[in-house]
Amino acid sequence: MNLTQHLTELIRACFTGIWLQSCEHDDALQEIAQLCHTAGWNLASWDIDAGLAAPAGSPIDEAHGHDPLAAIRAVSTLSDSETPTLLVLTNFHRFLGSAEVVQAVHRQIMAGKHRRVTLIVLSPVVQIPAELDKQFVVIEHELPSRAQLMEIATGIATEAQEMPTGPDRELVLDAASGLTRMEAENAFSLSLVRHGRIAPEAIWQLKSGALKKSGLLTLQPADADFSSLGGLDSLKAFCKRSLLRTHQRDTNCLPRGVLLLGVPGTGKSAFAKALGKETGRPTLVLDIGALMGSLVGATEQNIRQALKIADAMAPCILFIDELEKALSGALGGGSSDSGVSSRLFGTLLAWLNDHTSQVYVVATCNEIARMPPELTRAERFDALMFLDLPGRAQKDSIWSQYMSLFEIDITQTRPDDEQWTGAEIRACCRLAALLDVPLTQAANNVVPVAVTASESVQSLRSWASGRCLDAETGGIYRHQPKSRRRQVSRDASVN
Repeated sequence: MNLTQHLTELIRACFTGIWLQSCEHDDALQEIAQLCHTAGWNLASWDIDAGLAAPAGSPIDEAHGHDPLAAIRAVSTLSDSETPTLLVLTNFHRFLGSAEVVQAVHRQIMAGKHRRVTLIVLSPVVQIPAELDKQFVVIEHELPSRAQLMEIATGIATEAQEMPTGPDRELVLDAASGLTRMEAENAFSLSLVRHGRIAPEAIWQLKSGALKKSGLLTLQPADADFSSLGGLDSLKAFCKRSLLRTHQRDTNCLPRGVLLLGVPGTGKSAFAKALGKETGRPTLVLDIGALMGSLVGATEQNIRQALKIADAMAPCILFIDELEKALSGALGGGSSDSGVSSRLFGTLLAWLNDHTSQVYVVATCNEIARMPPELTRAERFDALMFLDLPGRAQKDSIWSQYMSLFEIDITQTRPDDEQWTGAEIRACCRLAALLDVPLTQAANNVVPVAVTASESVQSLRSWASGRCLDAETGGIYRHQPKSRRRQVSRDASVN
C-alpha cells in the first residue's frame, strides 16, 4: 500500500493524529498535495524556516507564523467543518520537548474529529512523547519501488546507450534498491559521469557510504570467489544453486541462508565473503556485539534498524560471525544482562522467520552448546552445515593455493598436516615466505587448534554427528573417531 492509499483510508476514517516517518520530505509533501488536490481537501503546512503556509483565503497571523505553538493554535482558524483539512508539520519532533506544545497538540488532535482537521507530523524518526503516544498512528513513507527507480534512471539517462538492458538493467535496479529518490538520482548521475553509462559499481559505492553513516553494518569488499577457497564442495553447490535459481521475486520460495558450525579455521568466514562475489551479491557484515547500546532500548532499536537496512539492501548476503558469543546470554533468560540478549534474540528470530526480502543469511558458530535451541529449527535456516578438518584432497588443494599465493617452491616437502585446518596451512606458507625458511621449519611455529583445544573439537564433532550436513561431501555428517590401541596396565607386584 502506497502513501496516498494509506493516507486516504486514515483521513476518511477520521484519524486526526498521523506520524509520517520519511527521509524524503519534499516527495512526501508532493504526494500529500496531489492527494488533497484530487480529493478536494484543504492543505496547510508548517516548518521552522518557511513558517505557516495556509490554504488560500485562510486568515493567519504572519507575525507568529514561525512559532510552533502558534502554528498549532492556528488550526482552529484553518478548519472547515465541511471539508477535511490537513496540517503537515515538518520535523516537528524537535519541538515536542515543550510541555506547552505537547498539550496544544493533544488538545487539537482531540478536537480534530469535530473540526475535521488532521495533524500530520513529518519526521525522519519516530519520537512520540508519552502524553501523545495513544493519539498518533505511525505510518511510513516507503522507499521508491523498482518501477520508480527505473523511471528515475530513464529520466537521467537521456541517451539509449547510457541505459543498460536485460540482466544488466536488473543488476542496476538491485544495486539501487533501498536508496531514497535523491540518493538514486545522485548515484545514477555519478555513474554517468564515471562510466558514461548507468552501472551498478558506482551505485554500490554510494550505498557503502550510507552504511558507514549508520555504523551498524559494513560492506565487505568482493575480492575473492569460490576459486580461492579449497574444498567445501557440497556447501558451495548448495548455496550457489539456491541463490542463482531464485532471482525471481516469489516471496514464498526465497532461500533463507545457512548456519555454519565447525572447527575454528576451517573456512566459515572465508566462505561467507566468497559467496557474495560468486553470486554477484554484496556481502554485509553484521557485528551483533557492536549493536549493544548503553541506553535502555538502544540495543533493540539498533538490531531493528540494522535488519531494516539489510532488507533495503536486498538482494544481498548478510554475514553474522560467531553468533553464539552475542546470543549466549539468551540461554540464561537474560538474567546476566537485564534481558537485553533475550530481546535481541527474539527480534532476530522473528526476522529470520518472517522476512520476505532477498537477504541470504550466513551465520557461523564455533560452540553449539552456547546457542539457543530455537535458532536451529526449520525455516530459520535452509541447512545446518558442519565444517570438519579438511580431508586429504581438500588439504592438497589448499596447499597448492597458498604455495602459489606466497610464491613457494611446490617441490618442497610439506610438514605433517594430519590435524591442520586451512587457516593453519595458510599460516605455515606465510611464515615460510616471511622468514625465508622451508615449510617443514615454518611448521614448528604452528600449533593446530585440534591439539590446543582437542576436547572442544571432539565435543563439537560428537554433537554434529547425525545432526548436521557435511559441508564437504554432502549428506548427514558422521564422525568416526579413530580406534585407539587398547593399553593394558600391569601391576609391578604381579609376576
